[in-house]
Amino acid sequence: MKSETIKNWFVRFVKGVFIALGFILPGVSGGVLAAILGLYERMLNFMAHLRSRFKVDFWFFLPVGIGGLVGIILLSAPLEYLLSTYKAMVLWAFAGAIVGTLPALVHEAGKKGRSTSDWLILATTMGVGGLFLYNLTMIFGQLPHNYFSWLLAGGLIALGVIVPGLSPSNLLLYLGLFDAMLIGFKNADLNVLIPVAFGGILTLLIFSKIMHYLLQVYYAKIYHFILGIVLVSTILILLPPVADYAGFTWVQVIISGLLFVLGTLLGYWMSGLEQKYK
Repeated sequence: MKSETIKNWFVRFVKGVFIALGFILPGVSGGVLAAILGLYERMLNFMAHLRSRFKVDFWFFLPVGIGGLVGIILLSAPLEYLLSTYKAMVLWAFAGAIVGTLPALVHEAGKKGRSTSDWLILATTMGVGGLFLYNLTMIFGQLPHNYFSWLLAGGLIALGVIVPGLSPSNLLLYLGLFDAMLIGFKNADLNVLIPVAFGGILTLLIFSKIMHYLLQVYYAKIYHFILGIVLVSTILILLPPVADYAGFTWVQVIISGLLFVLGTLLGYWMSGLEQKYK
């Protein structure tokens, strides 16, 4: 019995390591991976009934949380190296992965029907949201890397868990937080890890019920808003200053195109897995 308990604990730990991919890889959703690994429904139930489920589910999800933390620290180093050395090409791979998930996201947005107002929300989000994000640095200056920035980063990561299919990493890239966050993860910097974890937990506790209500009442509108944010933020991570094309050669252009195609195929495959196991 004891060996079986240890085995189950280790299995959940490994699942946590895989879910960490959804926290740090643009185009990959933590919610999708949680669904594929059979944890999504129980996780939402835990957050919705925290008091009654705490004793049982806290110990169930503890190895998942530890595995996620270990995964983040282990996976951040190679990803940080790739972004610092081949950033523009890697961003095209990330963009492809996000594009690959779009058919599933469009389908999800219209699952309960859609109206002209939903398309209007999508267009407005892309137009207004795109202008706002593009001019964000000009309006507010460079977003500082401090406690509140990491709280925001943790909150955005948690949204990717609450809403399967949403990958907030492209927003973190555009806000200038992603690279510094990876360095903090790689170095196991508690000044980064603690506020990111706190922001994520706080968002899960507050927004899981709010998101549940909004999706019950305004399902199509919320998903078209999300779709607009995903589209515009994906376009923006491929434009300067996020992507730097200085000294770009034709070989790098071709490699970027191939990585985009491979990323698209990966994203499409991941979406198919979500539909199968959700």
